[in-house]
Amino acid sequence: MAELSETYACVPSTERGRGILISGDPKSDSIIYCNGRAVIIRRLGAPMDVSIYGEHAHQTTVARFSPNGEWIASADVTGMIRIWGSHGDRALKCEFRVLSGRIDDLQWSPDGQRIVASGDGKGKSFVRAFMWDSGTNIGEFDGHSKRVLSCDFKPTRPFRIVTCGEDFILNFYEGPPFKFKHSHRDHSNFINCVRFSPDGSKFISVSSDKKGIIFDGKSGGKIGELSAQEGHKGSIYAVSWSPNSKNVLTVSADKTAKVWDIMDDGNGKLKCTLACPSSGGVDDMQVGCLWHGDHLVTVSLGGMICIFSASDPEKPPSSFCGHMKSINGLSCLLQSGQRTILSTSYDGAIIKWVPGIGYGGKIHRKVNSQIKCFSATEGELLISGFDNKVHRLPLNESQCGQAEPIDVGFQPNNLRFILKCPDLAFVSTDSGLVLLRGTAVASTVNLGYAATASAVSPDGSEAIVGSQDGKLRIYAIERDMFKEETVLEKHRGAITFIQYSPDASMFASSDANREAVVWDRALREVKLKNMLYHSARINCLAWSPDNRLVATGSLDTCVIVYDVDKPASSRITIKGAHMGGVYGLAFTDENSFVSAGEDACVRVWTLLHK
Repeated sequence: MAELSETYACVPSTERGRGILISGDPKSDSIIYCNGRAVIIRRLGAPMDVSIYGEHAHQTTVARFSPNGEWIASADVTGMIRIWGSHGDRALKCEFRVLSGRIDDLQWSPDGQRIVASGDGKGKSFVRAFMWDSGTNIGEFDGHSKRVLSCDFKPTRPFRIVTCGEDFILNFYEGPPFKFKHSHRDHSNFINCVRFSPDGSKFISVSSDKKGIIFDGKSGGKIGELSAQEGHKGSIYAVSWSPNSKNVLTVSADKTAKVWDIMDDGNGKLKCTLACPSSGGVDDMQVGCLWHGDHLVTVSLGGMICIFSASDPEKPPSSFCGHMKSINGLSCLLQSGQRTILSTSYDGAIIKWVPGIGYGGKIHRKVNSQIKCFSATEGELLISGFDNKVHRLPLNESQCGQAEPIDVGFQPNNLRFILKCPDLAFVSTDSGLVLLRGTAVASTVNLGYAATASAVSPDGSEAIVGSQDGKLRIYAIERDMFKEETVLEKHRGAITFIQYSPDASMFASSDANREAVVWDRALREVKLKNMLYHSARINCLAWSPDNRLVATGSLDTCVIVYDVDKPASSRITIKGAHMGGVYGLAFTDENSFVSAGEDACVRVWTLLHK
């Protein structure tokens, strides 16, 4: 069997020009946020302590703990809210379609009995409040003409609800049952976020007009503003109150986060500006924040999560990041005597992970282009995107050197370093093979058929090409030239992945018809067959360093590990390894491997042998 030992989680999904919502558990240091169809719970004090809820059928937008921390309400782009247990097996309590469009914000009432949600909808249905256990409506929310970006519930009696959105209007409702009381039109642009103070005495709204306005919590009247003299120079996307209701944290498109003192007269005076780490690009825009106990949490557009100390904001923050999009490449390296894992996603992110530590930093490139194919050695990266170019880049600790792109004529579908000949690299395209010597094309061959996968032996003497018709063609490589030697037929679907064993005595291949095969390289015969236990296309496979185990990852979300000296039926199956499918596998040692997938997470597994 296999045991999950570590999870390197994805970061929140962000969108330029929009704030995002993260919220905290009232009983612990856990935070909750959304990415894709998943809701991620992770502890600030132990970022690798991760739990992922993946029961939504559509992209999630916001999630919040109930006041007692026992339940979580999460919403998606279709207007659906699911309410489920925050512990144990995450049992679903109930599910309601609240709006006809995307839900942008939701909040529990302080007694945990009611929920208000806001977002997009048809007609005037932009806000709805309901009883959480029955779905019964508890008010009418007129007064908005466009998408409502934020809403909040007054945390003390008498209950009030406040909403704001793209129509530049802030509405105040009394209840329950809730009825419209009055509007404020003090903002001149989108009002991105509104929040009541924990003691219910005030609430604050922040807007793309760079202003923050403070109101009385009971009457809804305006009482003050954040100081414009020391204020943000860009849109303010999110705001969060301190537990004692005397300070707020704001984040902005100007790439800063600021802590404000809320004075007795209702105005806000700048206390300090937090020193958020900067890479110098638009990804440094701050789009989300949370004041959680002594933690000040900020989230940048690029997904960087920074944690400052509220009691000592001058102290450098701890920070961690991850992937935001589906991971499509994975490699395990030994750098400076330390085992590291590199993962790539198609949006161009290359992230380094250190087993036992987690996030080890981003690998920065001069040009952050999209990544389709990826291969790595200790000192070099081979990358291609969605053009005809291959980039061969020197790799330092956290930086890629520069190199001229190599035009190979067609869009590459596979890249491989030839391990025993560091100067050589192998590239396959849909219709041909290319051998690179340094940054020059040494030779090319037009195949005349549709190639779907390829591999090259560690010594560079042989290449295998898989095709759309399920055949494996083996080529000898002599003096940089390719010569076809034999054709192997066993697969019944398009070949999806080929990999030589570390000692090159065997190779494994997989297809779109959910089958994998292990071959004896010398005899050109099947060594292990009947590897037919996936229920969908196999996307990737990997060998253990001792040539004993083969792991396969599939669109069916599972990873299966086979022992080549045992029947395929004695496999180890990991169900639900990655929501949406497994797209990367690599062994770190004889008994551990890493996997990655569409859920943008990386997981480390330990094999427990009987």
